[in-house]
Amino acid sequence: MELTQLEYFLEVARIEHLTKAAEALSVTQPALSHSISKLEAELGVPLFERKGRNLQINRYGTMFAKRVEKILQEVERGKQEIEECSNPESGIIYLSYLNILGVGLIPQLIREYQKANPKITFELTQGDKGAILEQVEKGFSDVMITSERPVNEAYEWVPILSLPLYLVVSYDHRFAGRESISLKEITGEPFVGLKHNCSLRDSLLTRVHHMNFTLASTYDAEDLPTVAGFVAAGLGVSVLPKTSGLHLEGLQWIHIQEEGWLWEVGLHIKKDRFLSPATQKFVSFLKEKADHPERNR
Repeated sequence: MELTQLEYFLEVARIEHLTKAAEALSVTQPALSHSISKLEAELGVPLFERKGRNLQINRYGTMFAKRVEKILQEVERGKQEIEECSNPESGIIYLSYLNILGVGLIPQLIREYQKANPKITFELTQGDKGAILEQVEKGFSDVMITSERPVNEAYEWVPILSLPLYLVVSYDHRFAGRESISLKEITGEPFVGLKHNCSLRDSLLTRVHHMNFTLASTYDAEDLPTVAGFVAAGLGVSVLPKTSGLHLEGLQWIHIQEEGWLWEVGLHIKKDRFLSPATQKFVSFLKEKADHPERNR
């Protein structure tokens, strides 16, 4: 059973004449007659009483027409909803992002984008790197903003910002007051780390491995604000980006002397994923920001 058959059936039911219905539908009369006969054969009952080319809908046809009208109305509503959702001027953007980014970056991006596109709305999901990746993989989100470059070729990376990483200690720590430090000096220091599914954790472990020293991990927190809280309480040191949500009272931020200690944030786009016009326009906005970083200051 095809949608076109149902549309043809309703038109014939309305006009009750094959030739006139064919003219209204811009199809040939034999094609229309074949479509109705095929529909009746599939249903196993006649839908019309035939009197030459005049047709009169019968009780089966009347019964069926009520359901078909509802079906076609729902299909039309579905088309309208998709149009409204994907419209580049008034659609919905389905975006996932890391928890920590919800304090500063994501609200700032949305505010800036909605100033120029006031009818656009966002459907947001936040979580750790595994949770937001799953949202994209399952199609619940179109794109995600995270702090780890893609690990395979299935995703495109659009950089958004890059911030220096700092060694953070409590105000009463022996390193407090230092303007800069080599991370080799923290060997043996109690270190407040992160549990699995955090991109910063993976980046730290890789960098530390290349520097040939180990971290004396004392606590593993669920997220960056918890890390900052533990450090402020004097339970260890850590490495954090100086971003919104982490500026807690009692923290001392010390520049890292080694080069390359940066916290990158960017957009992940699955290359084979269909993006609605609304989402494509938002991606173009972020790419424009990436191409002109001086405008972000």
